[in-house]
Amino acid sequence: MGIFDFLTGEFIDVIHWTDNTRDTMVWRFEREGHEIKYGAKLTVREGQAAVFVHEGQLADVFTPGLYMLETNNMPIMTTLQHWDHGFKSPFKSEIYYVNTTRFSNLKWGTKNPIMVRDPEFGPTRLRAFGTYTVKVADPALFLREIVGTDGEFTMDEISYQIRNIIVQEFSRVIAQSGIPVLDMAANTADLGKLIASAIDPTMKQYGLTIPELYIENISLPAAVEEALDKRTSLGLAGDLGKFTQYSAAEAMTSAASNPAGGGMAAGLGAGMGMAMAGQMAQGGPWGASPAAAPPPPPPVEHVWHIAKGGEVTGPFSKAAMGRMVTEGTLDRDSMVWTQGQDGWMEAGEVMELAQLFTIMPPPPPGT
Repeated sequence: MGIFDFLTGEFIDVIHWTDNTRDTMVWRFEREGHEIKYGAKLTVREGQAAVFVHEGQLADVFTPGLYMLETNNMPIMTTLQHWDHGFKSPFKSEIYYVNTTRFSNLKWGTKNPIMVRDPEFGPTRLRAFGTYTVKVADPALFLREIVGTDGEFTMDEISYQIRNIIVQEFSRVIAQSGIPVLDMAANTADLGKLIASAIDPTMKQYGLTIPELYIENISLPAAVEEALDKRTSLGLAGDLGKFTQYSAAEAMTSAASNPAGGGMAAGLGAGMGMAMAGQMAQGGPWGASPAAAPPPPPPVEHVWHIAKGGEVTGPFSKAAMGRMVTEGTLDRDSMVWTQGQDGWMEAGEVMELAQLFTIMPPPPPGT
């Protein structure tokens, strides 16, 4: 390479970065064998930040814009100043581009079930999964704490760590929320905000932030879900007899539509059909006789009042009235009244009391 080409390369330098990978978080500008020169143009686009590292130390962070690296606080490449080093500078300066846009649709989920205490089901296990969004909030801190000297840092290199943090905080928030399992589906938005807020202090230590966190599903173990499905089915069926008829009809349909069952399926369908017909004829569940009609309500027992000598006594039960007839203190001419009766009547004219006088023994002989 001639001296003219060398000098031209020393004074013409354009630094920029365009990313089409969709998952690169940090990219180091490659100098291709020569350092950054005095007067170089640094282009930082929207959604980017440029971190300038000079002599191994973080010097400055550039936000979106066009910069001319020619001020005294910018690293001046010393290739032209140190001829004694054979046009090679002993000092190194680097520029790291940091992607400050949101990395979205990232997955998280519980690898193992989480134990919670539910007010209705008691101790139970939950699984959950969803998506989240991450963004670099502090490029300098992110470069210092996470990236280091990695020339191309991608989202995959930190996503596993973030998922662990999310699951840890999710377990803690769910355990402390006190929300019943059956009500969690209606509160996923609030739970997502609580978890994102709980994660935020830890993420700030990495120079990151979680703008969005979504809970797509919270599920119970398969056995508990099966029990809930049965409970829901019984609630929808309402009447157990109708539910049995419905189940029988479904079984007949399945047997008839199963050609592999052959004669067995046909016999099963015919047998269930006959049993169902007998059930419909009897008006009750299979093999059960019709329910007997309930007995009529017991008759209302009357009580009686007796009027004698201008005074009213009672009330007396029919048994008491019988004893009075036996004792001779009540006869056919006695005036009696009971509720529902139209005025006072002689005891002998009241049908319920008339029979009391018919059982009286006849007069003794010789009288």
